[in-house]
Amino acid sequence: MSADDRSRDLAAMLQPLLRSLIEAERPVLAEHGISMWGYAVLGALNSSPIRTQAALCEAIGADRTRIITTLDKLQAAGLISRVPDAADRRVRLLSITEDGLRIHHSVRAAIRVAEDRILAPLPPADRRGFLRALHALTDSTADRRPE
Repeated sequence: MSADDRSRDLAAMLQPLLRSLIEAERPVLAEHGISMWGYAVLGALNSSPIRTQAALCEAIGADRTRIITTLDKLQAAGLISRVPDAADRRVRLLSITEDGLRIHHSVRAAIRVAEDRILAPLPPADRRGFLRALHALTDSTADRRPE
């Protein structure tokens, strides 16, 4: 099929896949006692060990006022730490704890197993091409988010 042969737009084609991925993630996240936002926070902090709450929200696309509950739960579970910035006590510096790293790696491994099941119908070369295309598209759109 050529790009011009599509009967549906990209969002319509991706939506069932996204729904399947989310449904595969839910039991994994529940088993580990974290939400999807919690997993996003742990992933962002794993990539960059210390960042402000504002920078974190921007990185994961979260609303600053709504992410506080998620951060409170992660901190109470010992998965992240939040400490006042010595330069500006109004700012909280975030970092992932050892327990947070352990949970993040465990969740990520279980999610990858589920993703592999979902991608199994694709031949290996197509799977690699699909993942390369996703990386290219997500990298190119990250800088063009709507304001």
